[in-house]
Amino acid sequence: MSDDELLLRRHAAEGILLAGGGAAILLQLADPRVAAGVARHSDFAGRPLDRLVGTLDYLYAIVFGDAEIVRAAARRVNRAHAPVRSAEGDAAPAYRAFDVDAQRWVAATLFAVAIDLEGRVIRPLDAPGRAALLAGYAALGTRLQMPAEDWPDSPAAFDAYWAERLASLEVTDEARHVARSLLFPTALPAPLASGLMPLVRLVTAGLLPPKIRDDYGIRWTPRAQRAFDGWMRTLRILQRITPAWIRHAPVHGSLRRWRARLR
Repeated sequence: MSDDELLLRRHAAEGILLAGGGAAILLQLADPRVAAGVARHSDFAGRPLDRLVGTLDYLYAIVFGDAEIVRAAARRVNRAHAPVRSAEGDAAPAYRAFDVDAQRWVAATLFAVAIDLEGRVIRPLDAPGRAALLAGYAALGTRLQMPAEDWPDSPAAFDAYWAERLASLEVTDEARHVARSLLFPTALPAPLASGLMPLVRLVTAGLLPPKIRDDYGIRWTPRAQRAFDGWMRTLRILQRITPAWIRHAPVHGSLRRWRARLR
């Protein structure tokens, strides 16, 4: 296994990156095509965490799975996405899950949020490390329908792509509705809803670009910024003192689920 592959595994194994899941999903939904597809073809209101869990299972399968798990993960995603396409006469922007540009955007949000969170909580990445992780994240799209040449080939190319895409995003009413289902879930037990979700909302909002946060109608004050900065400091401490077997538990749980499915 190459040094770059080891770096990708070290990065992806850190459970703290789950804290960025909400921000990545809200960024994905800021593409009207993604928002329309999710709103019309998923039970987000009833099961708001399904998209996050499904995305993480796919990520862990691609990075850590053997060839059989990788093939099974791609098949599972493709089966789930097969019916996701615009109906004739639909007033929403045309969408289909096998859209290469949409797949690239979803992978880009996962990379951008994970790199941001790693720099805040674990350690800032140097230029070679960022380039290696960028290359590794390409597999999230290329294992589906995205050609390898459609993925940015350098951090500078990614930054240019990211800036262009952020400027073109449009947070629709559908995106806001789905985001509310994610951030204010009604199906969670009361202790989780009241104890955990305020922190999830704070961290999710803090990791969003300011324009996207504003477009979602999320109020951000100096007090919120101070609270967010404080939680980032707390997460840095927790990252240092938490044993690896706990930090890496989400990966191991996901791989156990994949092996059980294959059996």
